[in-house]
Amino acid sequence: MTDELELLRDWDADASPLSEPTRAQARHRLLNTIARTERHPGAAPSRRHALRLATAAVATMAVAGATVLITEDAADEGGRAGRAGTNAPRMRSAAAVTVLNGAAARASRRETPVAPRDDQFIYSKRIIKETERRTGAVKTYVDENWDSVDGSKRSLTMELGRVIWEEPLGKNEGVWPPREWSQLKKLPTDPEKLIRGIISLGRSHKPIDAFTAWDWYDAYFMLGNLLKWPVLPDGLRPAAYEALALVPGVKATPGMKDSAGRTGVGISYPRESSEKGKYLIFDPESYEFLGFRDERTSRSGKERYIQLSHVVEWAIVDRLRQRP
Repeated sequence: MTDELELLRDWDADASPLSEPTRAQARHRLLNTIARTERHPGAAPSRRHALRLATAAVATMAVAGATVLITEDAADEGGRAGRAGTNAPRMRSAAAVTVLNGAAARASRRETPVAPRDDQFIYSKRIIKETERRTGAVKTYVDENWDSVDGSKRSLTMELGRVIWEEPLGKNEGVWPPREWSQLKKLPTDPEKLIRGIISLGRSHKPIDAFTAWDWYDAYFMLGNLLKWPVLPDGLRPAAYEALALVPGVKATPGMKDSAGRTGVGISYPRESSEKGKYLIFDPESYEFLGFRDERTSRSGKERYIQLSHVVEWAIVDRLRQRP
């Protein structure tokens, strides 16, 4: 399972180095391709860890017209100036910022230190409720996953009830987010350092003030993937929430339902067509994270589905198929 972003970084090994605007555009196109692949899961092998994006984050109060924070001169809402290579517009919904920072504070208070051994597995159980848009037919799936802590063993994962075996990574292979707990622990727990590290991918860190619209989309996409993990090292989940709050363009939408029927606030990234209809859902008062809303299209392109999901259980276990 090769990390596409790592391949992109090495793309110019035998050629003249890419300019920064060209590199940014290539990264952006790659991530959009990944997002489209997610909507057609039958068209390619599953890449759960590398491809799955938990869409936007989620907000707080019943917002009628969300206040917007403007921290520098902005281009049009679609960020066309950023796409031309200039800085991205720095606009954020005040409601989205409030909820994401509230979720970070809650996660910090409720974190329990976790230190799994390399030979163990992280078990998680996720409920997915999928509704076909045209007919309204609903199917519920219970997906269970056993992920090798150090990535050296086969992992067992499920996608809409299908069992998928994921082989250990080979030499010079990797995915985002990192599978290995030791690599996750190396990620910064300062939100600004985390978002800069995600964008740098081993190159010299670009200051946030120099981020383009492409950079911000990359950061949003990759932070969403990181938050898919059921358990993260201490401080990393709060940092990811706070980093999402830095992303210009995140939007709060009240009245979202999760797969357990709870009403919350969704945070999305509506600037990108690939992200429309995707949300992270939070409780509007406590800021507890409730789950994800996603959309997908069948391989034939004829059926469209709304997916609601949440993790109901996770644990550290000693072997495959062992449950808490």
